[in-house]
Amino acid sequence: MENEFPPQPFPNPEALDPAPVLATTATVPIAPALPAPPAYRDRKTGLLIFGIAQIILGLLAALMVPLVVLGAFMSRLAPGGAMRPGQFASSVATYALIAAVFLALGIGSVQTKRWARALTLVSSWYWLIIGTLVTVVLTAVLPVAMRGAMAQVQQNSANPPSAAITTGVMAVMITLMLVFFTVFLVLLPIAFVVFYRREDVERTCRHRDPVERWTDRTPLPVLGASMAFFVGALYALLLAVTSPMLPLFGHYLTGIPAAGCLVLLAVLDLYLAIALFRLRLWGWWIAVIAAPLRMSAAALSYSRAGLMQAYAKMGWSDAQLQMLSSNPIFHSRIFLGMGVTVMLGFFGYLLWLKRYFKTPVAPTPTEALPPQTI
Repeated sequence: MENEFPPQPFPNPEALDPAPVLATTATVPIAPALPAPPAYRDRKTGLLIFGIAQIILGLLAALMVPLVVLGAFMSRLAPGGAMRPGQFASSVATYALIAAVFLALGIGSVQTKRWARALTLVSSWYWLIIGTLVTVVLTAVLPVAMRGAMAQVQQNSANPPSAAITTGVMAVMITLMLVFFTVFLVLLPIAFVVFYRREDVERTCRHRDPVERWTDRTPLPVLGASMAFFVGALYALLLAVTSPMLPLFGHYLTGIPAAGCLVLLAVLDLYLAIALFRLRLWGWWIAVIAAPLRMSAAALSYSRAGLMQAYAKMGWSDAQLQMLSSNPIFHSRIFLGMGVTVMLGFFGYLLWLKRYFKTPVAPTPTEALPPQTI
């Protein structure tokens, strides 16, 4: 049976091909290549070495605690009498605090923590400044103190050594002591300052400790002033508990009145530490006003009333007072010079910090109006 429909022609292959597609090149904008961050040298090894050094210093400071206990026990046999309980407690607490700080900063440096680098740099600067001042004072005072000690030995001894031997021994002892103080109070903090202030060290800590720490919330110089007031608050509390004595405009307060004033000073220092850390301008003004007043109160007391008068009010025995008066380190002029130098330097430092405390700008009337919704 034939198909009723006519046969269909075979389709043209060209008709089956899809329409020719025009080749178009789309221009995709290419972002400019960002400059690679500048390379820096990883200081992990240096942080490890300096961290171990701080841990060793902390252990040495902790070793001083049993030595203080031994000294308190041996002082019972000394002619000057036993060490006073307040003096013993103050020495133990001071060495324990120094040990804790060194150990904490050393462990933090080994772990490349940001806060450890910042606090180590701040404490090293104070360590260097005060250590240099102490070394200079000891260089001037030690020969006089050693000469007086050797004179007492020759006077009280039944068979005193010759003057040549005494002079030679004294020269060797003074040299060794000055070398020791120069290394630990000057050269060692210089090494810490030079290392921890390097940009590579800061970037290494930021890279290995990417979390923002509390020490990053304020400029490093302001952090140094804040830490100084915080340590001052701890020291005032320690004195209030162990050895309450406060120089106040030509007089020395002792006992309960001195302890109360020291507690108030501790509260003030803690308040200023927090205010400066938060960059409060009024905190800076209070610190600048209070610093000259405190310096004047101490300077007048050291110049008018001797330290022996203050120690006598605290109940020190005559033998202990005689030993202190024979030592030129405890003379009022030495304390006066050191105290005035430190306070003037810190006052200038506070004035220099004014650049970090800006007066808050009041908003304009337009900025004060709330946004209007349509």
